Amino acid sequence: MGFFKKIIEGLKKTQQNIGFKLKQLFKVGVFDDDFFDDLESVLLSSDIGASASMDIVDELRDRLEEEKVSDPDGAMGILKEILVEKLSADKFEVTSPAVVMVVGVNGVGKTTTIGKLANQFKKQGKSVVIAAADTFRAAASEQLEVWAERANVRIVKHQEGSDPAAVVFDAISSAKSKKTDVVLIDTAGRLHNKVNLMEELKKINRVISREYPEAQRKNLIVLDATTGQNALAQVEIFNEAVNIDSIALTKLDGTAKGGVVIAIKEKFGIPIDFVGVGEGIDDLMPFDAESFVEGIL
Repeated sequence: MGFFKKIIEGLKKTQQNIGFKLKQLFKVGVFDDDFFDDLESVLLSSDIGASASMDIVDELRDRLEEEKVSDPDGAMGILKEILVEKLSADKFEVTSPAVVMVVGVNGVGKTTTIGKLANQFKKQGKSVVIAAADTFRAAASEQLEVWAERANVRIVKHQEGSDPAAVVFDAISSAKSKKTDVVLIDTAGRLHNKVNLMEELKKINRVISREYPEAQRKNLIVLDATTGQNALAQVEIFNEAVNIDSIALTKLDGTAKGGVVIAIKEKFGIPIDFVGVGEGIDDLMPFDAESFVEGIL
């Protein structure tokens, strides 16, 4: 199944929630104050968020007036353009050597995302080593090992409860000696408290900066689309600790509120680079703004 078909399939619930309502709203073809109030309500119902919803409505109102558009298809076309513009970003690319640190709370699909990313990099002809630095969650490294085998990549792991930064140190040493293109780092999603977790991530960050200054750096957060607005709070917390510059959104096929991607991009300016639309190893898709907007509408 191609990207577009997978996205359409994955966004079915969101499309049923927001796309149908928008079609009904635009079909009337009367773009008055009531229309714009109703449009804002529909956008809010998909978790786009208040600020982004108001911006979209204001921009649509201005453009309809400026371009003297009064037909439903023309107006819907302008709405699509506005949404695509809000979501567009440079393509996620890594150049060798690269270190991708993957963060996020437990349960969002972090381990599976790392496995799928490793598989993508391998398909691009890159060599990969995974650092199993979530040493606090029971069986975390075993789960990661299964994914490493599926993607046919190396993994560096220590005993449960050992120092995560030491795992990262060893993975970087291994990558350097074997001239590996990409180091993918799994990290803990929960410790005894939030402060401990964030300090642990900062420590890993320092090890990478000290041991591998020449490597390209990416800090990617994995978010569960079904948590809606709670995903915004997660980005905020992790961003303070390690400067997030990329987002992978999982379980998009399980939510009717896929509009949260617009809220995230609007608030933080961080691109959504990947979306998860299933459980298979190939079901992590590079995010494409146009396909996503088509999938919603």
